[in-house]
Amino acid sequence: MNKSLMLAAAGLLLATGAALAQPSEIRIGVALEPPALDPTAGAAEAIDVVVYQNVFEGLTSIDRTGAVQPGLASEWTISEDGLTYSFTLRDGVTFHDGTGFDAEDVKFTFERLLAEDSVNAQKPLYEPIAAVTVIDPLQVEFTLSRPDGLFLFNLGRGDAVIVAPESAANNASEPIGTGPFAFVQWDRGSRVVLEQYGPYWGEKPALTRATYRFISDTATMTNALLAGDIDGTNNFAPEALAVFEGNAQFKILVGSTEGETILATNNRKEPFTELKVRQAMAHALDRAEIIEGATYGYGVPIGTHFAPHHPYYLDLTGTYPHDEEKARALLAEAGHPDGFAATLKLPPVAYARLSGQIIASQFARVGIRLELINMEWAQWLEDVFANKDFDLTIIAHVEPFDIGIYADPDYYFGYDNPEVQALNETLNATTDEAERKRLAQQIETIIAHDAVNGYLFELPQTGVWNARLEGMWQDAPIEGVVLRDIHWVD
Repeated sequence: MNKSLMLAAAGLLLATGAALAQPSEIRIGVALEPPALDPTAGAAEAIDVVVYQNVFEGLTSIDRTGAVQPGLASEWTISEDGLTYSFTLRDGVTFHDGTGFDAEDVKFTFERLLAEDSVNAQKPLYEPIAAVTVIDPLQVEFTLSRPDGLFLFNLGRGDAVIVAPESAANNASEPIGTGPFAFVQWDRGSRVVLEQYGPYWGEKPALTRATYRFISDTATMTNALLAGDIDGTNNFAPEALAVFEGNAQFKILVGSTEGETILATNNRKEPFTELKVRQAMAHALDRAEIIEGATYGYGVPIGTHFAPHHPYYLDLTGTYPHDEEKARALLAEAGHPDGFAATLKLPPVAYARLSGQIIASQFARVGIRLELINMEWAQWLEDVFANKDFDLTIIAHVEPFDIGIYADPDYYFGYDNPEVQALNETLNATTDEAERKRLAQQIETIIAHDAVNGYLFELPQTGVWNARLEGMWQDAPIEGVVLRDIHWVD
């Protein structure tokens, strides 16, 4: 073989090798830029999208099904009275600045979280913690003031990730955690870059680098995907998904989130204090039409306030099937044969505005005349959520396992049921999974039959990804785009 042929063959081999080599980087488009990068000091979901389980980790970890798994704690025991949790910590863990992780960091984290000047968005969830005691560097004990059946789950939230006293003050701009990826840079208005952390204590992820690009405009996101400038996005606008359907270069992952979308009803205000009126409204709702119009068919119907992907979920969508004749009959029995007029206050999100228009049309057919009032977020938060000045509204409740709001008669929709309050108190004090499931499903059933709110759909998660990527979460049982399982395939 002459020299030129040898060089050509070598070049072909190099090119073939490059083509076969698996990429180890990913570029992810996200709609919102986080205001900061410390999930323990901010409420924005956009923070967790970048750093949760990537840069920061908790004592426990929430998996893709919503189940609690070991995290920085390898195991734990719970006292018989449910008031003492003893955790064994993993050995050999380091923060990304090289400092060691031990029980003192756990104690620091929760004392900071519970401090009087704490800005943690979920501080009330951790108020049952009466004391955190260091037993030795790898043993830490939590003493609770009362049993808390969600304690292990709450330890796995982004709000409770472990931070170090040496770096906590700067985590908003230069986050330092123990996770599989370390923070590299934040080009504000453009991107955040993470790289695989070499001394990571756990299994190494396949990815070596991840770039989160901030793209708020749907058309720009579409073009970036089609041009190959980004490799995927975790939640793409449903109305534009048709662009990628049938395109072999992409895969669409449709799952559900923790966002229960409801026609929230002011239960303390006439005529909504009457069960038959609320039942009539439930029968007047056509979920299929609402889901098609507001989520382009991607929402998951719900019949109670619980996420369909959760193992405790009961399908109660058949409790009040769409039946306009039954709705009119119930209104007449309740003393409203000609229906009634009400206001529907709508926050500035597409799912609410679109659902509102459809529901107004559906209700009109049974005699309920709705005046649609569009509001900005600040006005909605003040008038509806804080001052409870509303008849009806549409909102997605995105907090995980938030059925406890039905046990608070002062909550904005004003439901006051002593049976639910007692069940929820027992649920909160129960740690046995089978018993927790039974109690939660009892509450689900009661609020469905009481038609406390109009249960519409679970907000969908509609991801668009390069077809060669695997390991992304289809559902979103907790906020975040978890990178550890994502990898490229042939």
